[in-house]
Amino acid sequence: MTSFVLSKRLRLTTGNERTGTMNVTAIVQARMGSARLPGKVLMDLGGETVLGCVVQRLRRASRISEVVVATSERVENDRIAGECDRLGVSCFRGSENDVLDRYLRAATHFRSDVIVRVTSDCPLIDPAVADEVVSAFFDGTADLACNDLPCTFPRGLDVEVFSPETLRRAEAIATKSYQREHVTPVIYERPDLFRIASVCGEQDFSQYRWTLDTAEDLQLIREIYAHFENRQDFCWQHVIELMQHRPELAHINAHVVQKTVTAGASLA
Repeated sequence: MTSFVLSKRLRLTTGNERTGTMNVTAIVQARMGSARLPGKVLMDLGGETVLGCVVQRLRRASRISEVVVATSERVENDRIAGECDRLGVSCFRGSENDVLDRYLRAATHFRSDVIVRVTSDCPLIDPAVADEVVSAFFDGTADLACNDLPCTFPRGLDVEVFSPETLRRAEAIATKSYQREHVTPVIYERPDLFRIASVCGEQDFSQYRWTLDTAEDLQLIREIYAHFENRQDFCWQHVIELMQHRPELAHINAHVVQKTVTAGASLA
């Protein structure tokens, strides 16, 4: 169970402006380049690629209309385009480093009304959590909804939801390279211009790291998938129960330091 918290105590309301049929597009950013674990998004997780796990889990979300992948035009990412063909998922190719522009162009290409931003290094992404963040966006008057401000979920369940119009407004004022590489920093940095809705858990599990950036992360995630017989139908609460029952699992990657935005975090 989670609760909704809106920044600056903005009252959550329902309204006609967010009703009706909309194309809610999950855009998964993916690339082969990674400073600490190159090619991580195509690595094997019990017979499926990391990217395949992300796509399959997001496809189970009831409030997402379509899942697509946005990669770059670099030749090395031809492999990601090929994996998208295998998965039967649409692929858009844009800038390698200007990921903000890549998202804008992908949203235009797929005629998205609402964008659900997920990075491809989160193979434990939970469809129910994604649905909750989408619901927070529709139920309120925020420009962006997320579940990591403050962070109460394990790292690796991060979801952001916003409209193309919000992204266009961000694009117009994002002048620093990290703001364009990481898509949404300028939205968080300008509370005078953007309203943010936060989905918070009733308990704080932010000590757990389930994202994929190092060999130790991969070892942990493989252990988790192996425990669930490499299925896709387990939820994040099941993983919490596993890690509480086997606390030694958290030690596998406990020493890994999450990169800051300016150091290249989540440039998948």
